[in-house]
Amino acid sequence: MSSILTNTSALSALQTLRSINSSMETTQDRISSGMRVGAAKDNAAYWSIATTMRSDNAALSAVQDAMGLGAAKVDVAYGGVEAAIDVVKEIKAKLVTATEQGVDKTKVQEEITQLQDQLKSIGASASFNGENWLAGGASDATVVTGFVRDTGGTVKVTTASYDAESNSLFGAYDSSTGEVGTTDGILKDVLAIDLSSASDSDVAGFLDNVETALTDMEKVGSTLGSLSKRISLQEDFAQKLSDAIDKGVGRLVDADMNEESTRLKALQTQQQLAIQSLSIANSNSQNILSLFR
Repeated sequence: MSSILTNTSALSALQTLRSINSSMETTQDRISSGMRVGAAKDNAAYWSIATTMRSDNAALSAVQDAMGLGAAKVDVAYGGVEAAIDVVKEIKAKLVTATEQGVDKTKVQEEITQLQDQLKSIGASASFNGENWLAGGASDATVVTGFVRDTGGTVKVTTASYDAESNSLFGAYDSSTGEVGTTDGILKDVLAIDLSSASDSDVAGFLDNVETALTDMEKVGSTLGSLSKRISLQEDFAQKLSDAIDKGVGRLVDADMNEESTRLKALQTQQQLAIQSLSIANSNSQNILSLFR
């Protein structure tokens, strides 16, 4: 039946055209944004997971920066310990020289004094961002080592502790004078060496003190080296984890551009056919007029 009030064919064609236009809008949005899940309405579950993982990745990036800061502190302290060990070895060699018969201990002491001053300089310079782990550092110094989200959804930043106070080579650093203390720390006996009026037994005692200091310094260096290695490994893992999160989120929400471009071409063809179909349906009403001419 033909009706001038209700054009069933045109309504059907119009509904098809609307559906095609809606699909084209979705496809074009995916192509322009590169995402098939850009909002919660697209896929609430995937959008929620992706949002959480992006948040974690941002936190992980901040943790990486913090680990870089911690690594710098550890490396500065480790470098200071290595340099101090080399100087103490030189002092040891000078003490051995002082045990020889006929050696002017006063001249040897002049060299040792210069080496002692070099040790103090190392201690005062081994500071990073206001922290000096070689000169009276805190007993609970910490560095960031990671970021964890447990199965319950709770997040926390993990840290590693370092007892800079017990492992201190010098007494506390005085920022007003720019000098380190010499009456405390692992090197206190080395910094107190004075051959000016020392007997052979005194020199032997000085050598024992130097050996003890070297042993303790090697332990400190080993601890700092292990901590540095841990941070380095954690930095590598954090970078790999960040990349894995990016890939995982991409699999959830990124659009397949090859698929979307193919779909767009098909929808454009369907749109043209739907418009033509609507035009034909609308022309049927015009044909009715010819019956009344």
